[in-house]
Amino acid sequence: MPQREVATLAGGCFWCLEAAFQDLKGVESVQSGYAGGRVANPSYEDVCTGTTGHAEVVQITFDPQIITFDDLLHVFFTIHDPTTVNRQGADVGTQYRSAIFYHSPEQKATAERVIAELQAGKLWDEPVVTELRLKQPA
Repeated sequence: MPQREVATLAGGCFWCLEAAFQDLKGVESVQSGYAGGRVANPSYEDVCTGTTGHAEVVQITFDPQIITFDDLLHVFFTIHDPTTVNRQGADVGTQYRSAIFYHSPEQKATAERVIAELQAGKLWDEPVVTELRLKQPA
């Protein structure tokens, strides 16, 4: 069976992220959920209060022989604003922050490289504030 990888990304409303990733060639599944918080198994209503510490995320299962983590990150940085703290458009709160929850040291290194390249390219007037954290088991 071919090797699969998982990416967990937060960039505002998870339904918007889900729609952007689900039809990419090499993406096998996209599941919306929460990561990065202090509350086990929070409800949507709990997360909306902004008190759980969780961000709305998508967990993407993909075939790295078809689409790489690097490719996914380039899509990710195209579909949201990584320069706003706890905000995406009209959505405001810690649950809407920009974050990459990496699953391996290789994913962390790739994310750091991509962010550095984007900063150097000065795509935005403001610095990238995307949080980079190890994905904790559910």
